[in-house]
Amino acid sequence: MFLPIVAYGSPVLRQVAQDIDAQYPDLDKLIANMWETMYQSNGVGLAAPQINKSIRLFVMDSQQIFENLDDDEADVYPDEPGYKGVFINAHIVELSGEKWSYNEGCLSIPKIREDILRHQEVTLDFMDENFNAHRKTFNGITARVILHEYDHIDGKLFIDHISALKRTLMKRKLEDISKGKIRVDYRMSFPK
Repeated sequence: MFLPIVAYGSPVLRQVAQDIDAQYPDLDKLIANMWETMYQSNGVGLAAPQINKSIRLFVMDSQQIFENLDDDEADVYPDEPGYKGVFINAHIVELSGEKWSYNEGCLSIPKIREDILRHQEVTLDFMDENFNAHRKTFNGITARVILHEYDHIDGKLFIDHISALKRTLMKRKLEDISKGKIRVDYRMSFPK
């Protein structure tokens, strides 16, 4: 089932999400719905707060990014062919590598993109959809997508990484998103 994406201004996007356990109601169905919603919205990641659930859960598929790169671009990123997975109760163990800039967008903040600096590598402790524990290190584009989704479960947005001046300049666009004055190709839920 395709779920509506929560728009900028919704309080759930600013909450630190809670860990869950294997008894979380209908978790398999929720994860399946998140995959469907992410792909139908043309996203590469989707966090539970973006579908109005304040839990530490996100899905991501950076493999899609590599499918759309030309040969020259693919050589730049060390993490090809990418990674597809479910992250439950993720917690950062370490950030490493130099910070690098990449133009990011967000399904909850449509039609706004900005160059964002993020670490090149992230090591995470997390559970997969079967509640098997993992500690993995990710780099490149995959690390970037993970860090973007991780921000969501920590109550942060990618625009928190830009200067106050840039945020001020986009204030009107952000207000329009909050009021539903935007056209997108997917269902959205707007703050009341």
